[in-house]
Amino acid sequence: MTAMHIAGREVHFNKHGLLASFNDWDNDVAEALAAEQGLALNDCHWAVIHFLREYYAFHEIPPSPKVIIRAIGHQVSPHLPCTRKNLQSLFPMGGCKQACRLAGLPEFYCHSC
Repeated sequence: MTAMHIAGREVHFNKHGLLASFNDWDNDVAEALAAEQGLALNDCHWAVIHFLREYYAFHEIPPSPKVIIRAIGHQVSPHLPCTRKNLQSLFPMGGCKQACRLAGLPEFYCHSC
């Protein structure tokens, strides 16, 4: 297990670089992880990240890309119909796997989509 200092606290990650505890996540963690990957988060990214966290917290599984598109597609792509390609372009280093990592979802679920 490794650790990073983010916003004045120590945050632990497993051997795959994923957040060790779902509850250790906050916006600062997401920003730090995104910056590490050269990604600047905008409103569309945050909509997906927050939806992933809320959905996981309630259902204890992540939503499929289809569920994301149905629920918040209008926020991700306000002028055109949202597609899976739109989601993948937001997270160019792995699509929903990258989104799950930035949202602090457990390792098991980062391979579900």
